Amino acid sequence: MPENTTPETTPEPSNGSSNGSSAGSSTGGTRRHQAGAFDIRNIIGWLIGAYGVILVLMGAFADPETDKTGGVNANLWAGLAMLVVSVVFLGWARLRPVYVPDGAADDD
Repeated sequence: MPENTTPETTPEPSNGSSNGSSAGSSTGGTRRHQAGAFDIRNIIGWLIGAYGVILVLMGAFADPETDKTGGVNANLWAGLAMLVVSVVFLGWARLRPVYVPDGAADDD
């Protein structure tokens, strides 16, 4: 393996553009942007997180009904587990974003 290889996290040269974007230039290259809010991991993370918050609040302030669940507060523990899963999904989407080429919908 050559010694002068660069790691994957090194940004590509900006081809002289003043905004520092590695999206390409007017000479041909495709422009890309992050999927952002439309990334399915964000949607799943926020939905699971919302239900997790509701369950944590119900477990903390409502009647725990531990006789039905074998002595544990099922709402509280399920809500905490859902919050952990939500943080994992949102962190995954933040650390490994999906890049979508501009004009992907125009390829009819």
